[in-house]
Amino acid sequence: RPFHVEPTNIVSVNDDTQRVTDEASAMNKRIHYYSRLTSPADRALIAPDHVLPAPDEIYVYSPLGTAFKVDSCTDGYGKNSSIVTIFMIWNTMMGTSILSIPWGIKQAGFTSGIILILLMGILTLYCCYRVVKSRKMIPLVDTSNWEFPDVCKYYFGSFGQWSSLLFSMVSLVGAMVVYWVLMSNFLFNTGKFIYNFVHDINVTDIVPGTNGSNKVICPSAASGHPPQNKSVMFSSGNSTGFELFEEWWDKSQTVPFYLIAVLLPLLNLKSPSFFAKFNVLGTVSVVYLVFLVTVKAARLGIHLEYDWFTENDFFVPELRILFPQLTGVLTLAFFIHNCVITLLQNNRNQENNVRDLSIAYLLVGLTYLYVGVVIFASFPSPPLSKECIEQNFLDNFPSDDIMSFVARIFLLFQMITVYPLLGYLARVQLLRQFFGNPYPSIFHVLILNVAIVGAGVAMARFYPNIGGIIRYSGATCGLAFVFVYPSLIYLISLHRAGQLTWPALIIHIFIILLGVANLIAQFLL
Repeated sequence: RPFHVEPTNIVSVNDDTQRVTDEASAMNKRIHYYSRLTSPADRALIAPDHVLPAPDEIYVYSPLGTAFKVDSCTDGYGKNSSIVTIFMIWNTMMGTSILSIPWGIKQAGFTSGIILILLMGILTLYCCYRVVKSRKMIPLVDTSNWEFPDVCKYYFGSFGQWSSLLFSMVSLVGAMVVYWVLMSNFLFNTGKFIYNFVHDINVTDIVPGTNGSNKVICPSAASGHPPQNKSVMFSSGNSTGFELFEEWWDKSQTVPFYLIAVLLPLLNLKSPSFFAKFNVLGTVSVVYLVFLVTVKAARLGIHLEYDWFTENDFFVPELRILFPQLTGVLTLAFFIHNCVITLLQNNRNQENNVRDLSIAYLLVGLTYLYVGVVIFASFPSPPLSKECIEQNFLDNFPSDDIMSFVARIFLLFQMITVYPLLGYLARVQLLRQFFGNPYPSIFHVLILNVAIVGAGVAMARFYPNIGGIIRYSGATCGLAFVFVYPSLIYLISLHRAGQLTWPALIIHIFIILLGVANLIAQFLL
């Protein structure tokens, strides 16, 4: 819809008329794109008056509608410097997948895990580059405000429109399910820590673990199932009260349902823009996780043994047949393809887009490598087996571990603030497509939110395996947005231009087949 603001109200007028025009155009493009995500009555993703840039204030809008104030990294033209662009891409990609990377390396084997992270980073970067170029290969059409789903619609018609919606919903709902499982986990461990501290109760989990102050546990060693909350009290206290607490504070039986009282009302809000202000907690959480991993590794030391094919009681082979489980996780870990055009279109120097995107991917890959390799290498084997590394590596630290407690608090609060935003985006994409309005009525919104919350509760109750959920959803949405659509669009554009060659055709068909094999393998292993 039109935005009734004159260019002189958006930027300062100076002697350089062209500068005013360019800056106003850049800001109007950002405003126009986010206006398309909402109905006229909903201003959740609309830039409010108080964040319109003053002469010395530039705001960068992330895909979730967050405004980041940049004072020194812009050139005054409403464009972002390369460092801001790189940070935005890194911050957008870093997510819950980082918690499962050590587990993925364990499933693939240490050496093959490192190689796969590097190869998947390169492959997804190339496909991301194809996404960025796809819009520019459309002739005689104004694509300045298009995102990749718009490109899919142009090339594949209604099938591209609806299939991109489907795969986008898979990524959003998959993320929300993972969030619910993790929030249940973090809330359970946080509540357990607080209860034991307040009542001066010392307990130990009935699971194998190391001794000493830097304790590491193996929750799934006994049963092969995700960790539960069984424990034994060692010091004085009200044993009846403790048993009652354990009965009503269960990780899978009760805690997932307690979250409904907090999060379901928040999902039904028309505008969740208030929660967007807390997105910076995502960066803080990642930085703290890197710090936690470094400290834990320094205290535990390195425990590695190299054997390519033989598995023993404490170590895993360097190459395992379960390696597709890591590629499924990495597909989502490196996934940014459905919003990368928006993140790059405001880069000050468009000729640096490939370089800046490559640097961002390098930083993301190095972050994943550092956390995954350090946790795997420092995991104390012996006495514990590397097979004990959990799908959420924080589960390998007991609930009374102070550093892990702080990490869970950070992540819990961050996820509670991000969850309504993800629900809002799912609502906008789905209900607007069917009803032309992202909030047709409280009845429609409530049904959608109950279904999404129900999926999260069911998974937290019966399948609380975040590694499994991430790899399934990652391989599914990645099949379309990472492997198939970018390759097909590139081949079609080359064919129409009369520039299609056999090497290009073979390479991109191979990429498509890799995506198909990646998805199929998730259900076979």
